[in-house]
Amino acid sequence: MRSLITRHGILRGDPWAAFDGPPAQAPAHADLLVALDTWLAAREGLRARPGRTGVRLAPGDDPARLAPALDGLSLVAVDFPSFTDGRGFSLGRLLRSRHGWRGELRATGPLVRDVLFPLARCGFDAFELREGEDAAAALSEFDAFDEVYQAAVDRGAPFERRTMADDGGLR
Repeated sequence: MRSLITRHGILRGDPWAAFDGPPAQAPAHADLLVALDTWLAAREGLRARPGRTGVRLAPGDDPARLAPALDGLSLVAVDFPSFTDGRGFSLGRLLRSRHGWRGELRATGPLVRDVLFPLARCGFDAFELREGEDAAAALSEFDAFDEVYQAAVDRGAPFERRTMADDGGLR
C-alpha cells in the first residue's frame, strides 16, 4: 500500500476512490477522483452528489481546461506515471499561480522522497509515495534546505523577501 503524506505528517487512510466508470454509475456518497474528461463532461451531475469530487490530471492534460471548472472541487491530483516524467511539476505550478487553485493539490504515482521538496515548491501539498517508500523518512525532505534562491509558489526569492521594513521603508 502506498503512503500518503503532507508537509506536516503522515495521513492515515485515503477517503478518495478513483472512479473511471460512467458518471451515472458513480456511488452517491463516496469521495470520487475522476479523470479530467469525465469531470468536464458530467460536472453538474457529479456536483449534485452528496460525496466530494476531485479531478485527476494526466501529464498531457491542459490545466486551462480545468480552470473554469475548479469551483466545487475538493482535490486536484496530478499523476506522475514515471520518475522521468516531470510535466506534473508544471501542471502544479500553473494550477497554483495562473489558475488560482487553493485546495488540496496532490502528486500521485511512484514518487520518491528526493522529489518532495521540489514538488512542494511548485505548490503540491499532499504526496502519494511509491510502494515501500518510508513515509517518516520522506518527511525529512521538507527540511532539506533552509534557504532557496529561486522564487516559486511557496515563497519568493531571498531578495524579494527582505524589501520592506515594518515602517514601510526599505531595509
